Amino acid sequence: MTVAAEKKGKRRVAVTGLGIVSPYGGTLEDFFERVLRGESAVRHYLTDDRPQALSIPAVRCADFDPNAALGRPLAATQDRFSQLALAAAFEAWERAGFSRENVRGNPDAGVYWGTALGGVLAYERGYRDLWQNGRTRLSPMTVVMGMNNSASANISIQLGLGNASQSFTVACASASSAIGEAYRRIRDGEANIMLTGGSDAPLAYGVVRAWDAMRVLAPGDEESSPRACRPFSDDRCGLVLGEGAAAMVLEEWEHAVARGAPILAELAGYGTSSDHTHLVRPQPEGQVRAMRLALADADMQPHDVGYVNAHGTGTSEGDPAEIEALRTVFGAHAEKLAVSATKSVHGHLMGAAGAIEALITILALKHDAVPPTAHVNRIDPACGGVRHITDAALADSGLQAAISNSFAFGGSNTVLAFRSAHAL
Repeated sequence: MTVAAEKKGKRRVAVTGLGIVSPYGGTLEDFFERVLRGESAVRHYLTDDRPQALSIPAVRCADFDPNAALGRPLAATQDRFSQLALAAAFEAWERAGFSRENVRGNPDAGVYWGTALGGVLAYERGYRDLWQNGRTRLSPMTVVMGMNNSASANISIQLGLGNASQSFTVACASASSAIGEAYRRIRDGEANIMLTGGSDAPLAYGVVRAWDAMRVLAPGDEESSPRACRPFSDDRCGLVLGEGAAAMVLEEWEHAVARGAPILAELAGYGTSSDHTHLVRPQPEGQVRAMRLALADADMQPHDVGYVNAHGTGTSEGDPAEIEALRTVFGAHAEKLAVSATKSVHGHLMGAAGAIEALITILALKHDAVPPTAHVNRIDPACGGVRHITDAALADSGLQAAISNSFAFGGSNTVLAFRSAHAL
């Protein structure tokens, strides 16, 4: 335990397992290699809905087969967001060195999961059946498939996790909030193991039409969709919705060491704040508070941080506000600070965004490789003052510490601070 942690009475928290349902269709390692190359997973998404089809750039996990991943009996009782969650959680659990065989209840291990939308597809299917298909009754499973805590409940049941099982819905900061609160639970001695992350499946017809009404979705066709999301670029034109899930196993440091677990990084700090000003207009001041709280909790100075995985959605208001906050927090160090927004390749996973971006941040530390913001034409002058990583990954920079930002509608800000396992 570090001296600072001892003084605060804090227990250290290790990351010992990662899992993902990759939009590229491959393994965790393949996912990170493609992100490092700036390879887009965004494709044109065209539906046959009537009277008006959906025609947008989007990220789908098209190769994900829930029956193959979970088995047909289990998959059949889950909404897609929960299917994605279980697949990612199972992978993280096994990569951490735990078995899914002969699962027994473990009161020392729990699950905190993030989702913004929960089982919205289950409810939309119900509406279609009632209003379009003339059904008078729905499946009795609809409620338990649609409830937001379906994923966390099923993870805890399948893995015998008897500590806390809770879900967090904080719009785009849902997964980061779940991860941060899971960290606190271990740090404060209430659990030794927490499986955490997030999942969402936001491509329901009603959800997409609602986002389209806000005029923040990037346009695109078959040819242009892969380059539709361009955070910080002077020609950016909006965000791209994506589905998916990412998970991680957090573990009390000495507990992980004692069982010889693979330690990928240390989750060292967590900060959260509220803008308390506007539902959809981000305020740099609130983001500044969250970042400073995370750094203080991690006992880090601004110059310790070598990389920021930015929230960077590609919107006209959000991107400059985040860069202004970074300039304020990091001061003179900001110009040397590597910043990238990986939503440019994997899209905006809503409640799962913070999980996939935290996962990328951990892998960036593990491999000392910072992924780029893809498709940038020219950095918007309003987003200047930091070291934007574009075109190609930044490798072998001696990366020791990084933060991952999640800034949500409603003004909820969450920041996670990680330290490289190599630095410990």
